[in-house]
Amino acid sequence: MSISENTRVTLREMGLNAYEIDAYTALLEEGELTAMEISQKASVPYSKIYEVLNSLKEKGWVKSSESRPTRYYPVSPVEAAAFTKLKIEDQYHRWEQAVANELQPLYEKRELVERADILMLHGQLAVTAKLEEVLKKATKEIMVAAPEFALPIMTAAESLMNSVKKTVNVKLMVAGKTDNWLFLKKSASVSELRVRDHMFGGGVIADGKEAMLFLGENKPSLVIWSNHVGLVGFAREYFQFLWDTSAAV
Repeated sequence: MSISENTRVTLREMGLNAYEIDAYTALLEEGELTAMEISQKASVPYSKIYEVLNSLKEKGWVKSSESRPTRYYPVSPVEAAAFTKLKIEDQYHRWEQAVANELQPLYEKRELVERADILMLHGQLAVTAKLEEVLKKATKEIMVAAPEFALPIMTAAESLMNSVKKTVNVKLMVAGKTDNWLFLKKSASVSELRVRDHMFGGGVIADGKEAMLFLGENKPSLVIWSNHVGLVGFAREYFQFLWDTSAAV
């Protein structure tokens, strides 16, 4: 049984070495084999076969019978991949805890200042130019929350919305009268449109990496751009909360 080089690369990234990949592939082809048979089928040196099989068992890719001689059989690839994912997530959790428990206190004790990029934008030309940059860079997802006072900004951005890549999922949430916003749904690559009665502010979030925030009540008193991970993350969570409580159009 031959597998592609891409699949071999994937299995190596998931933690299997060359002998383990060959042994597992042989079991997928034959179904159930002894250690000697696996060694012969997969061209794994017999002196290493038990080390290879024990490693595969530990990693969740192979199981064995209680019979004599012991026979080995493959775990479903999807099941094995899911087991590997859980192990990686557990490992990441341990890394995260170690960093948070030991390194973060050092950071805070030294009063290190995080250099986040935050820009205040003045005038519609500056806002439109930055909005164009944000929209064009997006590759996966754009979230737009547009309060009534942002209608002039979004009207100016209509042609920009049409330039968004087709692969980008665009979620548009608006406030006020739905009819005022339908021009965006008709002319732009908007995947979903939702409406709510009122929003105190709004903005645009691209790929969860950068955000433009429109702040104000009756007019945009402040427009800022930022790629600060905490600020963008908060904005995205708040958008999702508003989105989940809005009505679909």
